[in-house]
Amino acid sequence: MEKRGEIRDTHPDAPEYDVPAAFWENAEPFVAPEKTSVHLRLDSDVFEWFKAQGKGHLTRMNAVLRSYYEAHKKKAS
Repeated sequence: MEKRGEIRDTHPDAPEYDVPAAFWENAEPFVAPEKTSVHLRLDSDVFEWFKAQGKGHLTRMNAVLRSYYEAHKKKAS
């Protein structure tokens, strides 16, 4: 992950969260599915906001889309 630039220092103003030990009892490992390259037109302000967050903005955009997908997939079941 470090070679791919996915490990970064935490921003100084990032919030800190305590993770209870019980969380890890039910945690399941996640294996990322195969990636597909696409051409995507985005609103400029949305793209610039993600880009301003620093390196890894496309990975974060994918994470947001995955969260949306997972939430709606569960509703459909």
